[in-house]
Amino acid sequence: MLLKEKQVLLRQLPAVDEILKIPEISNWLNILPRHLITDIIRKVLEIKRNEILSGKIDGISQEEIIVKITRMLEKRQKDHLKRVINATGIVIHTNLGRSLLAKEAISHLVEIASHYNNLEYDLEIGKRGSRYVHIEELLCELTGAEAAMVVNNNAAAVFLILNTLAYGKKVIVSRGELVEIGGSFRMPDVMAKSGVKLVEVGTTNRTHIYDYEKAIDEETALLMKVHKSNFKIVGFTKEVSLKELVELGKKYYLPVIEDLGSGNFIDFTKYGIQQECTVKETIEAGAAVVSFSGDKLLGGPQAGIILGKHPYLEAIKKNPLTRVLRIDKLTLSALESTLKLYRDEGLAVKEIPTLNMLILPQEKLKKKAIKLKKAIKKLLSQRIAILVKPSFSEAGGGSLPGAKLPTYVVAIRPKDISVTQLEKRLRLTKPPLIARIEEDMLYLDVRTILDEEIKIIPYLIKIALEEDNGKT
Repeated sequence: MLLKEKQVLLRQLPAVDEILKIPEISNWLNILPRHLITDIIRKVLEIKRNEILSGKIDGISQEEIIVKITRMLEKRQKDHLKRVINATGIVIHTNLGRSLLAKEAISHLVEIASHYNNLEYDLEIGKRGSRYVHIEELLCELTGAEAAMVVNNNAAAVFLILNTLAYGKKVIVSRGELVEIGGSFRMPDVMAKSGVKLVEVGTTNRTHIYDYEKAIDEETALLMKVHKSNFKIVGFTKEVSLKELVELGKKYYLPVIEDLGSGNFIDFTKYGIQQECTVKETIEAGAAVVSFSGDKLLGGPQAGIILGKHPYLEAIKKNPLTRVLRIDKLTLSALESTLKLYRDEGLAVKEIPTLNMLILPQEKLKKKAIKLKKAIKKLLSQRIAILVKPSFSEAGGGSLPGAKLPTYVVAIRPKDISVTQLEKRLRLTKPPLIARIEEDMLYLDVRTILDEEIKIIPYLIKIALEEDNGKT
């Protein structure tokens, strides 16, 4: 295209003020701020300008410009954080928000969010109080710990413990426990930032009690265990138990701390799931301080829970960083309600969604899968191949490493588009449906699909199969 032709096209681009007068755009002035609308108009015009200069287009369509502006305005108006349907079978899915809250926790959260509350006000004496009192007694009751506090996540909890109890000193950890969690977040990095000196002992697969003992010197402040939440080492292995480490700590007057990662309050073996040490068992084994997440196996909100012996917890509470890492009223309200359910284990496994999903019996999962298959087939029998298959779910969130939970999936293969296209299109529906692909079929794992979502899913698949879906 000649320069003269490009200049002609550039002059045909409408001005910002002209576009603002067009009804399809001017109506948006009642919804979004004027400056935001004009910014979007300028961006679209700049895109068109660049397309002209690069020779990519040879004509100007005002209708196309208006459509592009409208779509960008609609996108800006939508909530970016939105609900999705989790059909992956991963119960504690970090990318999808981890644990769902129990109804009691949601109700309490809404009440606290909607009204003033006694977050840091002692109602008995009429003076300023501590936000930790709302959950400390409850945590101690459930775990047998002497004291407790909560910060905003478990990484923060580990950081605060180390910074308080071992700043500038050595902390001894087995090489086999120097874990990396999601997002390339590594334990050695957390330890370095907390101001402690990491001392690695043993090897990746084998660490003995004498490895710890040989490393102890006058600079040592702590012995540390890190639970291997998201992996397992099998074969020729050796690991020092918490009890052994506590005995060694007593010999040298050194406290032992443990990062449990995904702490749990119930014995999962009763429900046919692999053994996982409970928080209470860890406290009973003699750990001075223990930390774990609130939104993993506990099934509550994001939080870093710190439990342990009174002198150490008092020191941690007085650390100035505690204020930096503290949790808010909404987290406290949801956590308190979740913890109260654990006073009755039967109630906890019934009402806490994470626990309920993890222990769902096979017969219930199969019935749920058959129900979903019938609903989908009734609406779309001519456009898909569909069947119910046995498969496996995962706990997720770095919890119950290696555990495969038997489940049932509804497997779908579309006839008109590829499975990959269907999976992508479902991610763009309202609400988005997130599933997994196996054996060239789309697997909908019913373990993580809520009962009320069974009615929605067939229509989402229908929308995803429509010929014009995804083109806008």
